[in-house]
Amino acid sequence: MISSSEYRQRLSKMRRNIYNNGKLIDRDYKYLQGAINVLAKTYDMITDPEFKQYEDLLTATSHLTGEKINRFNHIHRSMHDLLAKQQMTRLTCHQVGGCIARCMGIDSTNALSVITYMTDQKYGTGYHKRFETWLRDFQTNDRTCCCAQTDVKGNRPWRPHQQKDPDLYVRVVEKKSDGIVVRGAKVHNSFAPAVEQINVIPTRALTKEEGDWAVAFNIPADAEGVKQIVSIAMPDVPKGYDGPGPWGGADSMTVFDDVFVPWDNVFLCGEPDMGGYLALMFALYHRHSYTGCKPAMTDVLTGATALMAEVNGIEKEHHVKEKLAELICTSELCYGTGIAAAINATQSPSGTWVPDITYCNVSRRHAGLNIYHEYDILADISGGMPSTMPRPEDWVSEETRPFIEKYMARNPEVNVQDILKAFAWVQGISCSELAGVMQYAGVHGGGSPRMEQIAIMGAYNMENTKNIAKRLAGIKTGKPYAFDRLGNTPSL
Repeated sequence: MISSSEYRQRLSKMRRNIYNNGKLIDRDYKYLQGAINVLAKTYDMITDPEFKQYEDLLTATSHLTGEKINRFNHIHRSMHDLLAKQQMTRLTCHQVGGCIARCMGIDSTNALSVITYMTDQKYGTGYHKRFETWLRDFQTNDRTCCCAQTDVKGNRPWRPHQQKDPDLYVRVVEKKSDGIVVRGAKVHNSFAPAVEQINVIPTRALTKEEGDWAVAFNIPADAEGVKQIVSIAMPDVPKGYDGPGPWGGADSMTVFDDVFVPWDNVFLCGEPDMGGYLALMFALYHRHSYTGCKPAMTDVLTGATALMAEVNGIEKEHHVKEKLAELICTSELCYGTGIAAAINATQSPSGTWVPDITYCNVSRRHAGLNIYHEYDILADISGGMPSTMPRPEDWVSEETRPFIEKYMARNPEVNVQDILKAFAWVQGISCSELAGVMQYAGVHGGGSPRMEQIAIMGAYNMENTKNIAKRLAGIKTGKPYAFDRLGNTPSL
């Protein structure tokens, strides 16, 4: 495993291919550091004495090498691994107050470990061996990786092969003796400008006419022909503010402008049915990761709401306790359902464990439907101050600071400096550009509630449920009564 300084050094050596606000920027660009700080935290926690007790959560043993590795690079080989990943995600997200950035890598990697093996079994291909060769390097060198799944999609009712421009879904444009050439673009690629590698996978089910779009591969994030057009979000931190971080985010429209991918890094090419399975498998793993990160984000908002109540002197009011209970219920229901998804996991033929479809999607849908209500609660208890806070430079101005300290006083039990810090932090997590990104991500990240609904209805055993009603109504079904979870596990 490497240190955060080694991670930063690797980024500094990468080719310049990131565009922001019309400029080509380096990876040491000032406003990109919030996103890089998030990823660096996943390295720092491994060696930080404060987190020594969580070593078994943060690290794992590679099933390929037997070596100790970062759990964010691990393949789930048991139910315990799924539970540990969920706990690790909640723990690490707490430290940065939001997305921990490496879940896209672990989720796409686990999905590839399942689907490459399945594809080999069906078609006699050699994808899984290639994948494991790449995985050894990925684990041994403790690399960072994101996932590029969502295509730009063009006119939504049209399938990939029906689009007027076939590049609106990433596709293979040429096959060579030593590799393939791909063209297209992926969007919403979280933290892509802050990682070394990108796993590229299909975004949807594909038909037999769509073999060119059934492609999955790994590519260096700075490979020739890869261009990242990024949006960066980072809160405005006041001078003298001694909080951790600063933390931020960055998302990329990743353009593949006739990018060459060597065969060793191609994990699917021309198998439409398996492309659809891979899209669903990544979504499933990613929704399970949300059962760790979304409770963590709700924990952050719960803590912020409680802090604002204390600052405003209303922490004992009945309506405050009622709203805090609502937040707690959301976080713990999502987390508990994630535990159920791990307990009811299924081992795939590749040996990788896959979480339960129904429980994963129930948790993610519940989280997506509640995200704006959570911010509504925080706004209600905070009052309007986070939206109109004096700007950071006014904090340090000799002329304005005395007035700010005088008129920002609230609960006499709370030091005014702590009040200032509390409001500034809440402004950052609820009113900033980063807050807006987090709110949209809370709805759409890993799939919108509509997509979870489709997955739930597809996996749930409605006939079994209906037979319960028929039995109680005295209607004969001709089927023996069978008690089960009423849901289905993945077809592996």
